[in-house]
Amino acid sequence: MKPRVGVLALQGGFAAHADILQRLGARVDEIRSAEQLAAVDALVLPGGESTTMSMLLESSGLLEPLTERLNDGMAVLGTCAGMILLAAEVIDGRADQHCLGLIDITVRRNAYGSQIASFETDVAVDGLDEPFAAVFIRAPGVERAGPEVEVQARHDRRPVLCRSGSVTVASFHPELSGDPRLHQRFLESF
Repeated sequence: MKPRVGVLALQGGFAAHADILQRLGARVDEIRSAEQLAAVDALVLPGGESTTMSMLLESSGLLEPLTERLNDGMAVLGTCAGMILLAAEVIDGRADQHCLGLIDITVRRNAYGSQIASFETDVAVDGLDEPFAAVFIRAPGVERAGPEVEVQARHDRRPVLCRSGSVTVASFHPELSGDPRLHQRFLESF
């Protein structure tokens, strides 16, 4: 049976994730309610604006059920803003910004600079034969990775792709690369 994957669709770049996952054979639901969240096997938290996403999770009533599902071990892929939401600690975040604490990393918002400083570069990813074209847009930077965190890729010695248990996070936007390998790896993880 095809996995059923949700993509949080409150704000940000959710459509590109949904497209890649569908092309890989997954059933994809755009998640905007607790009822929709309850029906999926795994979840993608896309890039976007992390403080806005945090506020929308609260106002939509999704924060509590999302936290519960993730704490119960639902597989999740968080990219850019999704990484910020899943981190244990956020530097330069707002005081009212939610931090779900599902992966033992400390991230700095916009560590790679403003929108104008966005860039694309190849990164070597553990387990992939060829480099991955990583697209960094106002990307967060991992300042600290805990001992249980597996760093799967780095850029300039800084972790940019990490995994711990059922949680995978990326500083960059794999959905914009045209390369489905990281999404395929995510689908194979649950």
